[in-house]
Amino acid sequence: MAKTNESPYKGSAQITREQFLFYEMRTTAKLMREGLNDEEIIDRIVEDNLFQYPTEKSIRQMAKACVNRLKAMEDEDLIEAVASQSSETAKQICMYAMMKQYRLVWDFMITVIGEKYRMQNFSFSQMDVNVFFMQLQEQDDYVAGWSETTVKKIRQILIRVLAENEYLDNIKADHINPVWLNPVLENAIRSNNDDRALTAFNCFS
Repeated sequence: MAKTNESPYKGSAQITREQFLFYEMRTTAKLMREGLNDEEIIDRIVEDNLFQYPTEKSIRQMAKACVNRLKAMEDEDLIEAVASQSSETAKQICMYAMMKQYRLVWDFMITVIGEKYRMQNFSFSQMDVNVFFMQLQEQDDYVAGWSETTVKKIRQILIRVLAENEYLDNIKADHINPVWLNPVLENAIRSNNDDRALTAFNCFS
């Protein structure tokens, strides 16, 4: 069993605050494309209130989160694509970025969603997410220490992210939709040797 300080899920609970952030990720990627460094990007977002948030502190936190998440992909072409491609493509890349940054999202998308695609089992319910968390809590002391409120919030966010990316028609949907993996992202995933991630996007070839 993983010790608290060794848990790969450390930091994953941050998604309760950060969520999917598509609009913010796109804005940040456009500034990255201008060749600004991390500090300059964050300062520009804060000074011009590009995220339209009520407080400077929340803008700075989210700007930092977006920079980290985009960099977690370690792929300039994907950052470029988030800035310039269609919303559908950019969202899919943001989904991959979220998986790369948070081990919890990575495991959920591969072991729950990817497995459903593999088995051609398109049913979906709250129970799928509950079982995922129960197994995680049995395996990992750190996750086992999360409060019920935290777990509930993360569950809601995972379901909302699925809906934002059209895996689900809405947050109450009882089936997942087959998704189509954009070639831009597929090529990047393969060249990053992240082939396990392909199943999360219904890609098995």
